[in-house]
Amino acid sequence: MKVRRALISVSDKEGIVELAKGLESLGIEILSTSGTERLLKENGIGNVKSISAYTGQKEILGGRVKTLHPLIFGGILANRDEPEHMDDLKNAGAEPIDLVVVNLYPFESIVNKTDVRTGEAVEEIDIGGVTLLRAAAKNFKDVAVLVNPSHYGPVLEELKNNDRSLGEERLRELAVEAFAHTSAYDTTIHNFFDSKYSSDPLPKSLRLSFNRFQELRYGENPYQKAAFYNAPLYTAPCVHNSIQLYGKPLSFNNIVDIDAAMGIVMDFDRPTATIIKHTVPCGLASADKLSDAYRFAHKSDPISAYGSIAGFNKEVDLDTAETMRKHFIECVIAPDYAPEALELLKKKKKLRILKPKSFEGDVQSDLHYMGVRGGILVQTHDIPDLNLDDLKVATKRAPTDEELKAMAFAWKAIRYIKSNGIVLARDKRTVGIGGGQTSRVDAVMIAVRKAGEEAKGSVMSS
Repeated sequence: MKVRRALISVSDKEGIVELAKGLESLGIEILSTSGTERLLKENGIGNVKSISAYTGQKEILGGRVKTLHPLIFGGILANRDEPEHMDDLKNAGAEPIDLVVVNLYPFESIVNKTDVRTGEAVEEIDIGGVTLLRAAAKNFKDVAVLVNPSHYGPVLEELKNNDRSLGEERLRELAVEAFAHTSAYDTTIHNFFDSKYSSDPLPKSLRLSFNRFQELRYGENPYQKAAFYNAPLYTAPCVHNSIQLYGKPLSFNNIVDIDAAMGIVMDFDRPTATIIKHTVPCGLASADKLSDAYRFAHKSDPISAYGSIAGFNKEVDLDTAETMRKHFIECVIAPDYAPEALELLKKKKKLRILKPKSFEGDVQSDLHYMGVRGGILVQTHDIPDLNLDDLKVATKRAPTDEELKAMAFAWKAIRYIKSNGIVLARDKRTVGIGGGQTSRVDAVMIAVRKAGEEAKGSVMSS
């Protein structure tokens, strides 16, 4: 497909001047909307004609209507192999448009702001841009569609090397990306208005949009293929919003376990440490000092802690790093690291060190999804904290204040243990955990065996 005429209308101006200069150097005519046209002319690109001049129709409604015109969409949608289509173009005084370069109003970034007003969001719903993308992608045999600035360079290079032509493979690839882009855009709009105007915590229509963020070496097992997809609008602390400060790339299992660790420690206010193995904590503790919290968490089950993931809700200091240095840990995630602690941890060659870009936000506020064959299960997150004043004593002996506090900690900890699950705790630390058993009796036996002497005087959550 040979490119003779391009339409450029972009909200995100990244790389657009360089692309337009490259198109101009190839003798490709450029049509553009007012804002983009002005930018291109300011940068010395003369081969630009405004869409208003081309159609004879000025932009109206404050710019809400710019490109919605038969001359534009006829030029994009015309099948070049259909004589009737080409006759219609000629009779209308239209020319074929071979390349459409469009990206959309930044609805995503606007609704990500705190307390965004509905009117402000509405103005960022793109109409013409989405229509242009859909039209060009529909007619991908005859029209190239560019929505991602990262493709400007490769497309321009192909045009230069092939007498202004693009191959079928490239055209298909660009069309698929355009359809993905408009689909995700519509999903974001739907989810925003659904969350704003629906009182039902479970949406009647579930629209999910994820982007492939990272290809993984393999999945849960070495023979499985895997990739990590992220939710673009998710701003709470999570793995894809984290910076890896040290270590080799994360594996499928690493990501699952780090996610579990982060979700647990952010549920606590006091300095807290958790040690995760196969998504389940084998130790969890809170203390006045983070190093003590880690020591107690590790002591809960030191055998299972081998090759684990450690999570913290406070900055890792040198004392905590010194203690961790003695143990084989695959990954650690924390809101920050003291410089000397980070340098010490980096001496552990097999360790991966992560830090979320932000450690603020409610990681428990969103819905929880679980895939099943033919569908998906959705639920709200687990129960809130216990209010000790609301409890009713069902035993002959009332628990002491100390026992009540330990019970509240154990009840919080049990949320993260796979059923059948048992937690034995004292103070604000686990001493024995038995989880994921088909028999609750077996879970108790495992928890007691792991706790040993510490089981005496502990409280149990089931």
